Amino acid sequence: MALAGAVLQQQLQVLYREHHGWLFGWLRRRLGCGHHAADVAQDTFVRILGSRDALLGMREPRAYLVTTAKRLLIDEARRRLIEQAYLAELAAVAAACREAAASAEEVAQTIEALLQIELALDGLPPKARQAFLLCYLEGHTHAVAAEALGVSTKMVQKYLIQALAHCQRAVQG
Repeated sequence: MALAGAVLQQQLQVLYREHHGWLFGWLRRRLGCGHHAADVAQDTFVRILGSRDALLGMREPRAYLVTTAKRLLIDEARRRLIEQAYLAELAAVAAACREAAASAEEVAQTIEALLQIELALDGLPPKARQAFLLCYLEGHTHAVAAEALGVSTKMVQKYLIQALAHCQRAVQG
């Protein structure tokens, strides 16, 4: 067992000594970056070290090194694409959250406006108040408000006129 490990280690040392410089040069020409080429060359030998059986049956060391390095580059490109897609999606979600979130000042202004509307509607008959809320705050059509109140659309229009006149009187004091 120890003898087999020693043989593998010796074969890896020979492979590294005889082909590392060549692999590094091949990768540097392909990648155009010495640092990246050194990393990929190192990763290539680490991968070969991890698959001991491949080292024993290797007949064409340079072809095997090139194939392993190409697979590492393909894996790296795939990881980069996934990372870019993830970052783009993350940026889109962050932008959507920024657009959807109201500032504290906007929230305060909205609350103040709703309180003023509530004061203006105080004393209005319930159906006129409800018609106003359905049409002007919730954005429903007159027909939808009429169905919700169980009245005609003409009656909803009368309720709305009544509500607006009431609000005008409340605002003018």
